[in-house]
Amino acid sequence: MKIINIVLSVVILLLAAYLYYIISQPIKFQKEKEVRYTKVIEQLKQIRTTQLAFKAENGKYSQDFNQLIDFAKNGQFTVVKRIGNTDDSTAVIVRDTTYISVKDSLFKNNIPIDSLPIIPFTNGAKFSLEAGIIEKGRVKVPVFEVIDTEPFDKKDVLKVGSMTEPTNAGNWE
Repeated sequence: MKIINIVLSVVILLLAAYLYYIISQPIKFQKEKEVRYTKVIEQLKQIRTTQLAFKAENGKYSQDFNQLIDFAKNGQFTVVKRIGNTDDSTAVIVRDTTYISVKDSLFKNNIPIDSLPIIPFTNGAKFSLEAGIIEKGRVKVPVFEVIDTEPFDKKDVLKVGSMTEPTNAGNWE
């Protein structure tokens, strides 16, 4: 009888440990996913911001990361200031054009420009980047899409933009 009690006690302890493991795994996975996805989303937002700046200066989105990185390092925004009152028909309006560095204005959040295409928490895996023009309502619209090619959760792939819809929203928003 003593042997049966000892064996049953060991089985109970093993089952309790296994149950703890089964319950804790999804919780650990979710916590790790939140940490990783926060960084990936931050990177996707930075890519989107850089793409929007690129489009503002070039009239279209960049189709590759090398071009986008070069723009981020060396590009400039054109800023036009209007001086005068546009409501007053007799007022003289002066436009003053200045240029602001893309690097100095957009890359203040610790994401190195050269790592823009690299997915955080991977061994150098890169986001896929696509850009082009689609037609919506007889209007040609520039679009881009950036997709996480190595998602932590294969059922929840992060992306920003779309090649089929005129949007620059992320699928996490």
